[in-house]
Amino acid sequence: MIDRLFLSPTVHLNMGMLVVTVSILTMGYVCWLAWKGKQLNRWANLAIISMQLVIMLQALLGIKLLDQGLGVVQLYIHYVGGLAPLFFCSLFYWIPIARPQIKTRFAALVTVGSFLFVLMTFTIGQAYVSGSI
Repeated sequence: MIDRLFLSPTVHLNMGMLVVTVSILTMGYVCWLAWKGKQLNRWANLAIISMQLVIMLQALLGIKLLDQGLGVVQLYIHYVGGLAPLFFCSLFYWIPIARPQIKTRFAALVTVGSFLFVLMTFTIGQAYVSGSI
């Protein structure tokens, strides 16, 4: 059934804008907590999880577009860059950090790295669509 559905590239573009927005908000909030020397709270964890979920959904939309034959000449770095934030988040959960303030700082690094890759990926995708690369 899902194979018969057609996904408009506009959906992927709009989702990309949502990913950028959620990523920058998450980065801003977590970095603010780290700057203030506070612990991660439920809102920070919810923001990090939300960021991961929108990135995963965006990746699935991209896979569907590839399945439809769209974006097959997209730059490989677009795909790697799109998945790199999930790798950073995995590191955050895999590396046990006992001290809460150090964990918040590490989360800030993770969200900054994730945002930078999200922004790079969005920029490359936009450049591809506009035909400038």
